[in-house]
Amino acid sequence: MNDDSTDLIEVNQLEVIATHGVLPEERVKSQRFEVDLKLWIQSAAGTRRDDLADTVDYAGVITRVVEAMTPERSYYLLEALAEAVLESIFEFDTRVSSVEIAVRKMDPPVQARVGSVGVRCRRSRDWSDARRRNRSER
Repeated sequence: MNDDSTDLIEVNQLEVIATHGVLPEERVKSQRFEVDLKLWIQSAAGTRRDDLADTVDYAGVITRVVEAMTPERSYYLLEALAEAVLESIFEFDTRVSSVEIAVRKMDPPVQARVGSVGVRCRRSRDWSDARRRNRSER
């Protein structure tokens, strides 16, 4: 029997302190970022058996996100940062079939008063696999 059910795991308002941005001061001084995640997984075993081993561990996902956002490398663009985080999530657990991420810079250096600026991206595992293949062919 084919089980086509999909579960959604959400992580909201994850705060990360990091150095990303185009301006020189953004690449030196730490800033506050906020991340929202939606992870679609092919599953339901975790709900039936009540066993963490049968689902994606969101604590582990959070650790991967923080590690991906605070590396030696600093990204100029939020889009590039979001893609690096997406890739780390797909590498973390093969049961993740697609991810939507929102990355917000909470205190952007702009000449207007704004709550945040950000990007939102959604990618599938197929995108991640193709990206990995392209890198290995270079």
